[in-house]
Amino acid sequence: MARDEWEQLKTEALKKQSAHMQLNHLVPEGGGGGNGKGAWGDLKVSQTDLAAVGKAAHELFENFGLYSDHARISSMKAAGGLESEGFALGAALDHVAEHWVDQVQTLLDACAHISNHLRFTKNQHAADDTYIAGTLSSISVLDEGFDHRKGD
Repeated sequence: MARDEWEQLKTEALKKQSAHMQLNHLVPEGGGGGNGKGAWGDLKVSQTDLAAVGKAAHELFENFGLYSDHARISSMKAAGGLESEGFALGAALDHVAEHWVDQVQTLLDACAHISNHLRFTKNQHAADDTYIAGTLSSISVLDEGFDHRKGD
């Protein structure tokens, strides 16, 4: 590659790069791209929303586990029947049923992770609130001590 060609490619790359959005900093002057909605944008989530997500993940975990097992058992019975009759399709269906188990377990693990993470986060925030409240009340006790010394 010739030096001129290399310089041209670098220049083109720089032009393309300047057109991309950068997400690693806040826009100066309090902007955030929120179209006048403030630096923090308009994304909000309530405890009710999080509870609904956790509940849905828990229900999917319970119900999908049950129903997917019915599908797996039916598929394995059909695979066994096809194999006993000499159909090669039986082995293929058995193979699919085995992989189905892995996929179901992956989905169930993800649902459990979502539900558990939301529960953990809620408990952790409650613990953080308690810690902060304790720290702030300790500061007020210290302030009283300083006020008391001023009075002497």
